[in-house]
Amino acid sequence: MSIDAFADFRMDGHNVIITGAAQNIGAQIAKTISAAGAKVMICDLQAEKSADTASDIAKATGNEVHGMGCDVTKDEDIRAVVDVTVKAFGGVSTLINNVGWGARQPDPTAISREELLKSYNLNTVSAYRMSMACLPYLEKAENATITNSGSFSSAVPAYDILPYGTAKAALNQMMVSLAHMLAAKVRVNSVLIGTVITPGYADAGVTPEMQEKLAHPDNLTGRAGKMEDIANAMLYLASPASSWVSGQIINVHGGGGVVRLFGQ
Repeated sequence: MSIDAFADFRMDGHNVIITGAAQNIGAQIAKTISAAGAKVMICDLQAEKSADTASDIAKATGNEVHGMGCDVTKDEDIRAVVDVTVKAFGGVSTLINNVGWGARQPDPTAISREELLKSYNLNTVSAYRMSMACLPYLEKAENATITNSGSFSSAVPAYDILPYGTAKAALNQMMVSLAHMLAAKVRVNSVLIGTVITPGYADAGVTPEMQEKLAHPDNLTGRAGKMEDIANAMLYLASPASSWVSGQIINVHGGGGVVRLFGQ
């Protein structure tokens, strides 16, 4: 009699929403989750890119994948994503709050109140609002999960990205609180992501020279992360393989240390 050691990592029968998944880490998460058998809804600020990514993944995995535009800071967009997902798949069993972004600003005196609030709204509030919009469906689903993309910058001094690191730290607290409030109904966890070089770094003001420095961080593995490293952790937390895991922050950062990467 053969034994499938990976059976619990299968996502057949699961209906998944992944925010910020048109490209970079989010797209890799969508590809991995789809390959595990799930139906996936990609939502991203880039509507056309979301649709193209969804089409590419569907062709690669043979499973149903849709893509649509969504500004996660707008409740009407969040409601639209949930409504379209439920109509297409019949429900929502899995939410991955992957959206997150922060511009580099090494001068703390130049950070405005508006920038702090904007970062909190995008990186923290959006995850809460999306979670609440999905909750009525998650509570009806088997192995219902919410998994957030956290950041190593939330756990160490975020020298050059203070608004982002601060907002991601708030996301950690929110995750633990929700896990307790939704206990026995929905599992809630986060992946604390270290340095993963993606095209998005350039958009955040990280120069090629800085990216080269980031590619060789001072961590236990001696390398920057790959997008697959994060996607595999997300699959574990979303799948039945982690059915006894909730309220946890899973560190995926190569055993990283506190390093001032950009500053003096």
